[in-house]
Amino acid sequence: MATVTLKGTQIHTMGELPSKGSDAPDFQLTKSDLSDATLSDYRGKKVVLNIFPSIDTGTCAQSVRQFNKEAAGLDNTVVLCISKDLPFAQARFCGAEGIENVEMLSDFRDGNFGESYGLSFSDGPLMPLHSRAVVVLNEDSEVVYTEQVPEIVDEPDYAGALEALANG
Repeated sequence: MATVTLKGTQIHTMGELPSKGSDAPDFQLTKSDLSDATLSDYRGKKVVLNIFPSIDTGTCAQSVRQFNKEAAGLDNTVVLCISKDLPFAQARFCGAEGIENVEMLSDFRDGNFGESYGLSFSDGPLMPLHSRAVVVLNEDSEVVYTEQVPEIVDEPDYAGALEALANG
């Protein structure tokens, strides 16, 4: 279990992020058109998993904007922005913001993604949403970088994730 804070108050996740060098756990998430997306759909590409509690918060929205900007220049890379928000809310946000370089995925159906990746909150006011985290995978779906953001209202380390893409 990881301990993070929400404006200084400790809350916990169900587990730990996958370890560097491990195979990423498979997942089944929902796209904006309500079709399914699995990890195998992205095999052969570098993958950034930008995970957050809700698109309707300032920091979460900014992480999507920033990764959208950064992803525009990346080769053979997909940025997946993952939350438990409904696909309709995710699509509305992207349409309003002109977001085109990332793919929004929802874990609203069964929530197994949060459990598999060890990042669903197990207590606190945001339970059972996902903590803010970034996981970077190489073309073989091997974990090359993880960041569990220690304070939920803080943005992730974009530079660290992008460096892992370049070196992973």
